[in-house]
Amino acid sequence: MCKETGCCKNKCVCRKIRNGLLIIGGINWGLVGIGMLMSSNWNVVNLLLGQWPVVEAIVYILVGIAAIMKIFGCKCNKCVVGCCSGVSSSEGQNM
Repeated sequence: MCKETGCCKNKCVCRKIRNGLLIIGGINWGLVGIGMLMSSNWNVVNLLLGQWPVVEAIVYILVGIAAIMKIFGCKCNKCVVGCCSGVSSSEGQNM
């Protein structure tokens, strides 16, 4: 039903940022593992931000916070109400 109505297109901004950070973190850790097997440094965050260790640490902290948010879920109104929750009470009673 969601794919037909398109009601899930309006996700909250926090969820979009969280998903982006999780993708960045996942790809980075995958590359770190491959780099370790090849005896080289493929840590992209470190290669890009190694000159600024504080900024690099902030990126790692943000990825960690994104993972915690994924575990516990977002508590904003858009996410709490949920996707396709626009079912009226009369439709719910007929089931």
